[in-house]
Amino acid sequence: MPAAPDLRDGKPTSVRHWVLGAATLTAFLLYLDRICFAWIIDSDSFKKDIHLVEGQSDMIKGLFFWAYALAQVPAGWLSDRFGTRALMTTYILLWSAFTALTSLSDGFLMLLVARVGCGIAEAGAYPASSSMLTRWSHVNWRGLGSSIISAGGRIGGALAPWLTASVIIAYFSNWRWVGFIYGGIGLFVAAVFWMVVRDHSRLHPGCNQAERDLLAEGRENQALREPPRRFPWRHALRSRSLWMASLYQTTTNIGWAFLVNSLSTYLKTVKHMDDTVNGQVSSVALFLGIVGLPLGGMLTDWWSKKHGVRAGRMMPLVVTRIIAVAAYFWVMAADTPLQMALAFGALAMFVDMGMPAMWALMQDISGRHQAQLFGWANMWGNFGAGLQPMIVGYILIHYDKNNDYQEGLLFCAGALIASIVIAFFINADEPVVPVEEDVDTSGAPSH
Repeated sequence: MPAAPDLRDGKPTSVRHWVLGAATLTAFLLYLDRICFAWIIDSDSFKKDIHLVEGQSDMIKGLFFWAYALAQVPAGWLSDRFGTRALMTTYILLWSAFTALTSLSDGFLMLLVARVGCGIAEAGAYPASSSMLTRWSHVNWRGLGSSIISAGGRIGGALAPWLTASVIIAYFSNWRWVGFIYGGIGLFVAAVFWMVVRDHSRLHPGCNQAERDLLAEGRENQALREPPRRFPWRHALRSRSLWMASLYQTTTNIGWAFLVNSLSTYLKTVKHMDDTVNGQVSSVALFLGIVGLPLGGMLTDWWSKKHGVRAGRMMPLVVTRIIAVAAYFWVMAADTPLQMALAFGALAMFVDMGMPAMWALMQDISGRHQAQLFGWANMWGNFGAGLQPMIVGYILIHYDKNNDYQEGLLFCAGALIASIVIAFFINADEPVVPVEEDVDTSGAPSH
């Protein structure tokens, strides 16, 4: 916990770093609980205990993302309306409870309920984090701050295959211990978030005036305003940049979701890896992806300072996807465990390298409606993640005659090619709600 500020010292306190750390820890748990399921149901322990018919596992994976997507806007509105601290703590407790419920499941229906519930509860995490970041990060460091929180999520996702396999093996080859242990960790994370975070620097007892002034630089007119009471439907539906950002996230997530929905099955059924090697290769690949997040954050901050906000957000979105497409062709040529770890790692790294630019873009164009509009774009992105296992499953059944997954991989690469085209139509200089109309009930403009 940050210490009480020394009012005699004009040096800014470091509360903002503690808040960023709490948000990063939350993102770690979010992805640990999200991604573990694919490796649970592919484990020998699970298959001996619960028998799913063909297509049921893909349905559960897909409906998790559909539930997650549909809850984005309501969760974002709740965060804008009632504050990040209370809502995020509630979200953590709920998705941890549903993760534990996964381990109590006795068949398809209960698994479906547990995962859909987990998806709904997780939906508010990133919209709330994005909204919080606008108040707790200096305006010139939004890209790096976004990348740090995202890196926390990706570290959780990268560790999930290895940790999940290790827990199953350590606890007498019993997959049910995974949900119980991860659910217990959630209680600790929720307590940390509640103790560390406040909704605004003005409300934090450990934050001095120097730090508040630092966080206000570049947005001096931003006051502790009445939160928005409704979603800005009229402006959102007419905003080209918001629609393009939403479609960009949809196509990107179709390409990226192979890593969390299909990688375990690919390594087990096509490359014939056992649970241990599967977990090791998957974790190495996802860990390599983490490198892209801080690089992407620094890239968008540097490019924005040098060439303006529009180019600074757009070019990382384009360049990273071009290289990610090339990584998919490397994947198709890879054969050994090391080659596959490196190829999938390159795919993860360059997809993630564009994420900070997207977060910063949404902060640029969303004004006072940050969590709601972030949730709107993230909703469409997760529709893509929900569609990915269903579409790829259909393609593999009807077109993959030699069971090598090549057709499914080509489809995911094609989705990333579509995202490259879409990125050229995104303009970070165009707010969704014009500045002169984005006002609170007191009439103070939002920036």
